Amino acid sequence: MATSDKTAESLSRRFPTTSWTMVSAAGRHSCGSADALSELCATYWLPVYAFIRKKGYSREESEDLCQSFFTRVLEHGTLGEVRRERGKFRSFLLASATHFVANEWDRSRAQKRGGDCATLSFDFEAGEERYHREPYHELTPEALYERQWAMALLDRVLGRQREEHARRGQSAQFDLLKVFLTGDQGRGSTHELTAKLDMSDAAIRTAVHRLRRRYAELLREEIAATVADPEEVDGEIRFLLAALEQV
Repeated sequence: MATSDKTAESLSRRFPTTSWTMVSAAGRHSCGSADALSELCATYWLPVYAFIRKKGYSREESEDLCQSFFTRVLEHGTLGEVRRERGKFRSFLLASATHFVANEWDRSRAQKRGGDCATLSFDFEAGEERYHREPYHELTPEALYERQWAMALLDRVLGRQREEHARRGQSAQFDLLKVFLTGDQGRGSTHELTAKLDMSDAAIRTAVHRLRRRYAELLREEIAATVADPEEVDGEIRFLLAALEQV
């Protein structure tokens, strides 16, 4: 296997992205705009929260800023101005959050959650726990954002693949086999799963191969949806793999 293929396969076991179509819809007053924004917020709030937190704001301040940032996006249709040719959505969101923190803190602090702005539902308790599990002392706010972005992508692609299995009535099978996507094979072997899944070792190996192949397809599909040029996909994979490996 070529080095680039090994890199892609290694990364494909660890993460995921969003669609430019969804990004554009999120800022428009259309039937699907609210749902699009909700999905965007659910996917990307944690990288933004970690970035703000690492900038030196307290937990409460970071929660207020994160809420205000995404609420502002919803109210003012910021994402409606996003165009695919402007580059990576990952970079756009970081630049937008940086600008917001630098210029809107006083205003957002005066307008706490529960005021005129709608409160978005984020699990800040889990976000804070995840923040403290990260090597945040060694990373810049921007580097921590990129690492959290990559992890959010992992969650998104894994979730999408699990949904595919759920539609086929194979959720339990996926939950047992997903360790072979996330690099946690040390927790078990295909041989140990034969009894749990009532499958032969050969059948499990075939299922794992298909699982990895489909994951790689979903990964590339998701990343392609967030970059301006399809030729940027491989570079984005390498970049996000490096972000995951930062310590």
